[in-house]
Amino acid sequence: MTAFSLEPVQLAWCAELRALAAERLGPLADKGETGRVNRALVAELGSLGLLGRLFTSGALDLCLMRESLAYACTEAETALALQGLGAHPVHAYGTRAQRDRWLPGVTAGTAIAAFALSEPGAGSDAAALELRAEADAAAQDDRVSDAPPSAADPALTAAPDGPARWRLSGEKCWISNAPEADFYTVFARTTPGAGARGVTAFLVPADRPGLTGRGLDMLSPHPIGALDFDAVPVTADDVLGETDRGFRVAMGTLNLFRPSVGAFAVGMAQAALDATLAHTAGRDAFGGKLKDLQTVAHQVAEMAVRTEAARLMVHAAASAYDADAPDVPRRSAMAKLLATETAQYVVDTAVQLHGARALQRGHLLEHLYREVRAPRIYEGASEVQRGIIAKELYARQEAR
Repeated sequence: MTAFSLEPVQLAWCAELRALAAERLGPLADKGETGRVNRALVAELGSLGLLGRLFTSGALDLCLMRESLAYACTEAETALALQGLGAHPVHAYGTRAQRDRWLPGVTAGTAIAAFALSEPGAGSDAAALELRAEADAAAQDDRVSDAPPSAADPALTAAPDGPARWRLSGEKCWISNAPEADFYTVFARTTPGAGARGVTAFLVPADRPGLTGRGLDMLSPHPIGALDFDAVPVTADDVLGETDRGFRVAMGTLNLFRPSVGAFAVGMAQAALDATLAHTAGRDAFGGKLKDLQTVAHQVAEMAVRTEAARLMVHAAASAYDADAPDVPRRSAMAKLLATETAQYVVDTAVQLHGARALQRGHLLEHLYREVRAPRIYEGASEVQRGIIAKELYARQEAR
């Protein structure tokens, strides 16, 4: 198999996922509340085995899952992706105790994960984050939590007892699944003035004392919130990876998920393209069908070319990740950049060709128009991706 063609078994799996998304996940998504975690939807993703595949499949399979789900149910795609983004650091960098405690609940869809990197003053410049992890000698005898385990789900038990080594103070913002997640992968500064080298990743259960949050009213329909840390205690047992090496945890996670953000975008673009093909083929206009107008036909052709080009770049980036290629950061950035910008163009063009009906609340394109904007910002804005690409190109040129 190459990055430029899929095997029949992969194509069949994608078709199966689209059917599941339409028939089983879509109805649950429709019952959800905008801006809130849809736990029934997440649980269904778990029962279908899709959440478990987040940790057993490669990057290409992740992309195929996200594109296929996005085509028929963007809410299901986003719920799956947020579980993966929040829990991948635990899977890849956590201790056996951390993995055993949280990953069974994540894969079952009973524990909600979140990735807490962005801050009010540190969005695109993630290395500038200011959430402080301050050593607290006075807290060495404190007990982090003595809450009893949850009777409903062992994965949702309170924090383990232990001496607090740090207190987290500050704010996180624009965090998907906040404030309703059951645990957060939190990035905090443990060494002031050290830039990216002074950041540590912590696994922070939502019931830690001093951790509060609030939802934000955003354009995107999935939950996004802010988190306030008021001397939240964390211990050595909460560290993911190594102290002061948390930026590697963040970048390792983003390098995996950036191509799949592109896959999410491709799924939306394909849905918009297919809707446009059906509409322009059936719509009467100027004595014929809308598709008979050359300007319309050429726009549809451009939509198709850009969508396919984005899909191929996403597959190539995911295949490079699975092959442990040296140029993964550049390929991941290229895939996310091209695919998200392409989806914005395709959905916008689809709206234009549909006319006013596409702006009516509840129309597929009205929904996609709201969904398609955010991926150009989160997990590294388009401008950040261009910076990564240029940096990698010049580094390669200088190494010659």
